[in-house]
Amino acid sequence: MRERKRTRLTGFDYTTPGGYFVTVAIKDRRCVFGEVVNAKCSLNQFGQIVADQWHWLHDQYAYLVRDEFVVMPNHFHGIVNMVGNGRDRSLQDGGYSSNRPPQQKIKSLSELIGAFKTTSSKRIHRSGLPSFQWQKSFYERIIRNDDELTRIRNYIQTNPVRWDLDIENQKHSSGVGNGRDRSLRSVRDYYDGIVETIGRGVG
Repeated sequence: MRERKRTRLTGFDYTTPGGYFVTVAIKDRRCVFGEVVNAKCSLNQFGQIVADQWHWLHDQYAYLVRDEFVVMPNHFHGIVNMVGNGRDRSLQDGGYSSNRPPQQKIKSLSELIGAFKTTSSKRIHRSGLPSFQWQKSFYERIIRNDDELTRIRNYIQTNPVRWDLDIENQKHSSGVGNGRDRSLRSVRDYYDGIVETIGRGVG
């Protein structure tokens, strides 16, 4: 069996205040959250649960600041923006957080996404889709600077427009997202490449 590629950065503390770009996909990339119509994603009840649980996550943990996210037919993109005390840099508006001291022990990125996946799965199961499963792992990228943050926000906002060319879309005609291509390059390489090129008019 081929060893699963490590997605976290070895030695990095994922409770560190800052921004993280995350992508979570449904197992087998089944399209159960809705459909893209006229370059907009129309969510069904299961997709709305995912959106609601993302908001719940930010209500649950005071050190999270809301940012861009999108629920797509078979995956989710979002920015996790963690703030700490007044000495810690916040990506929110490119400034600093001086009035939001942490009220709780800060969870790691994996713990936060785990809570999001677990709670959304339970609600989806209770709502009539007991077979639903998220993919085991998730893609993450540490957001390096404000320029990168702007590019990622733009990618998330325009993701429905890009659906026909999306690596997660198994039905489009370009072949970028089919199983053969996914075995030749990792999802991480794909999204890293997107983030690095969308600001230059590519992708």
